Amino acid sequence: MTEKVSLCKDGHCCPAVELGEAEVRIGEEGNLVKLSKEEWNALVEKIKAGELRPL
Repeated sequence: MTEKVSLCKDGHCCPAVELGEAEVRIGEEGNLVKLSKEEWNALVEKIKAGELRPL
């Protein structure tokens, strides 16, 4: 993986987003989602376009 971003403020013991060349992994061992580069880019575009919002 080329970049790793924690999904919590303190950066410890919580899920992470791992950005790689061909896929993105979200979660942690035993609870992991893998997105292709195309799927990740579609998700980013939907967020930017306002189709997805904070809960």
